[in-house]
Amino acid sequence: MVNSILVVCTGNICRSPIGERLLRQQMPGFTVASAGVSGLVGHAADARAQEVAALHGVSLEGHVAQKLTPQLMREYDLILAMEPEHLNHISAMAPEIRGRSLLFGQWLQTRAIPDPYRKSHEAYEYVFDLLGRASQEWAQRLSH
Repeated sequence: MVNSILVVCTGNICRSPIGERLLRQQMPGFTVASAGVSGLVGHAADARAQEVAALHGVSLEGHVAQKLTPQLMREYDLILAMEPEHLNHISAMAPEIRGRSLLFGQWLQTRAIPDPYRKSHEAYEYVFDLLGRASQEWAQRLSH
């Protein structure tokens, strides 16, 4: 049974904060947090990520980036990573966690969700759309 989800990306300032907030919106009652494999500890969400999320009614206010650790991963039932490289990182860091780690975009054709960091507004919009569709899929699958 999944009651808690940890969303993982690279810096924990663009993709995972958005994914975290989308899952929280769609899955009330679940505990959802995020972290980065090279987390920019203490940083707020990226300004452009905040802007694009806000345009879609999602607030990233109060987000504080944290680094992924084996201890943190052990606290969650499911780990959702943005890219296959993140899954490799998780496996290397805590092999016992790999069995409950999947791609956030698992149910999308693209599967991996690209990093929009320092790219165009359109890149952030594209990533927001992917995260939105993927989070809806997770909500449907985990709510049954």
